[in-house]
Amino acid sequence: MNVRESEFDMFVVDTQIHIWKEETPDRPWVPGARERIRLNGHREDPFSYEEALELMDEAGVNRALILPPSWEGNRIDYALEACEAHPDRFGIMARVPQDNEAEGTAMLKDFAQNPHIKGTRLTFHRPQDRNWMIDGTNDWYWPIAEQLGIPTMVHAPIWKRELGEIAARHPELKIIIDHMGIMARCVDDAIGYWVSETADLAAHPNIYVKVSALPGYSTQPFPNNNIQKYVREMVDKMGPQRCFYGTDITRLLGHGITYTDTIEQFTKHWDFTPEELEWIMGRGISEVLNWPYEG
Repeated sequence: MNVRESEFDMFVVDTQIHIWKEETPDRPWVPGARERIRLNGHREDPFSYEEALELMDEAGVNRALILPPSWEGNRIDYALEACEAHPDRFGIMARVPQDNEAEGTAMLKDFAQNPHIKGTRLTFHRPQDRNWMIDGTNDWYWPIAEQLGIPTMVHAPIWKRELGEIAARHPELKIIIDHMGIMARCVDDAIGYWVSETADLAAHPNIYVKVSALPGYSTQPFPNNNIQKYVREMVDKMGPQRCFYGTDITRLLGHGITYTDTIEQFTKHWDFTPEELEWIMGRGISEVLNWPYEG
């Protein structure tokens, strides 16, 4: 594996990257997707798994979880292509049709048999899916995912209490909250409310958190020291075993942030011990996903 040794010889797992191909007539994006990409700060040009691997090798990232982007709908074919080409470097948190119980259940049963698919990712932050957690649309998902043992990443900033209730009803379901549960486009001290709300879910042992995409939540120059206290709060309350590094790298590349920066933010600039870093940077997510840890 052509990856650089990190300062603490850590095994590094990025818990969130998107890869995608260009939009074409036979590969259309969902309506309004391009506008949402611009609004959320992602680059518009395709991001291939070959480019991802180059950046990972340069920074010392051992493997990454591919979250197929919402603008391509629920398709995961390109993510599967990446995994088939590089099974030791990529895994998938797959999308499912959250508003279609029959189709979604069938897909989950298939996913449970696919070694490349490590879990799923649900979203409740867009106008079309924001209320699906509370209006019954997504109720079918939680028991079948728990039964099949499918870890689930969730992007649902406004539904923390509801997530806690789901975690309590389904104690064997591993729920991983995206981006510390921060509402989109909140920055600097405005993230504090959202972070504390998420950290209070630590009482549920089956809830985990991605401390991910962090440079995007600060208006100060890298290393964004003004938000370190909020990451520290999350790690102290959840424990480093339940906090997972991630980049959402295509939101950062256009803002002068490199892949290496996202690692060194934790390892060189912020105050975490080597023991904490081992869990945060790769061991924790590997154990949660039963993806053999090689640290």
